Amino acid sequence: MNTKTAAYHTLGCKLNFAETSTIARQLTEAGYSKVDFDDAAQVYVINTCSVTENADRECKLHVKRAMKANPEGLVVVVGCYAQLKPEEISCIEGVDLVLGAREKFNILSYLDDLQKSGQHATVHSCEIEEADFFTGSYSIGDRTRAFLKVQDGCDYKCTYCTIPLARGISRSDTIENVVRHAEDISRRGIKEIVLTGVNIGDYGKGEFGNKKHEHTFLDLISELDRVNGIERIRISSIEPNLLKDESIALVAASRSFVPHFHIPLQSGSDEVLKKMKRRYLTGLYEDRINSIRTLMPHAAIGVDVIVGFPGETEAHFMETYQFISRLPVSYLHVFTYSERENTEAAAMEGIVPVAERKRRNKMLRILSEKKKMAFYENQLGNSFPVLWEHDVKAGMMFGFTENYIRVKKPFDESSVNQIETVKLFRTEQDGTVTVIPTFENFLVSV
Repeated sequence: MNTKTAAYHTLGCKLNFAETSTIARQLTEAGYSKVDFDDAAQVYVINTCSVTENADRECKLHVKRAMKANPEGLVVVVGCYAQLKPEEISCIEGVDLVLGAREKFNILSYLDDLQKSGQHATVHSCEIEEADFFTGSYSIGDRTRAFLKVQDGCDYKCTYCTIPLARGISRSDTIENVVRHAEDISRRGIKEIVLTGVNIGDYGKGEFGNKKHEHTFLDLISELDRVNGIERIRISSIEPNLLKDESIALVAASRSFVPHFHIPLQSGSDEVLKKMKRRYLTGLYEDRINSIRTLMPHAAIGVDVIVGFPGETEAHFMETYQFISRLPVSYLHVFTYSERENTEAAAMEGIVPVAERKRRNKMLRILSEKKKMAFYENQLGNSFPVLWEHDVKAGMMFGFTENYIRVKKPFDESSVNQIETVKLFRTEQDGTVTVIPTFENFLVSV
């Protein structure tokens, strides 16, 4: 191949998508053309995740995909899994280069002399204590919305989590850089920005290379709300103890921030929350939900929950189930606990059998569907602005309302990446696609 080409695959969170896009821009500026991951490329970049239970299996799967597309292609693995277990990844057949948390943004300096050897991969991975810098990142080009990284790392010590080991201490971009990146995204015609990070409510710590808070999350969103040209800003996951009344009030009165929150709970049992070393109890969590509902009755509220944590008895689980049942939330993301090396929880007693973990997961997923359906049904008849996306299935196009309700209508090319106000008309219990003959009413896709 005469032209340098690169392909990318991202596993995990919105933050990873933002960072992959930044790495891709670096390679594009150096003369690499982007191709599909299943096409023959000279370089394949796989950005990994450590949160998923099968990080090793997923990494191997995509290495095999790359090798099938081009057996001579150079495979570079980056991301959280690469930082945590670089030597393990270096033994995967087909991998040529493993880059850690500091090194991944200097990928070009490692590609110059890299050749396919068939031996163990070359590893460049710093000690995580050295990851005390911040590299601004945002995703563009692939989506209707952009993921904008504002914060990285975490100083919390949750007993089940490896993220601090993979990403280091909490640190933030400067407000000036965040605003500049937001303006750049807006100039590219992208209508929606999603703020991302590991612990974005801790924004401001490490903003200028020190451990103090120079600014707060409220300062950040206040500045972003003043930026012209941004039509929508969505906040990704934020810890309940860091979501203050002032921030909720700003979103409620904002011209650009949308009424959508995702707030990790992890357990509805105070005893389990303490074992997890979370920094709140259920009383504070319920107060945050009620504060949102008071100011924004139509807001979407998502919840993260972990089932099967060591020592979680049936009584503890039912506390969680009943607590969530009575909360006015919109949907759940349910995670089955799995042991992680070098975490406190891995050595705890009271291991919950895997079959029981799966049963509890299923119960909460069913509850999530009920919550989601109830939220959707409660919004029928209301009108909301929708940002239409590029995807087309069976002649229908899809989009999200400001409060995160997925809607669809017959495909119209002129609507792509446009915001239109629609009236919510009908939900479908079985989730099937129904063609709506007119453009006055729209079907909620569940």
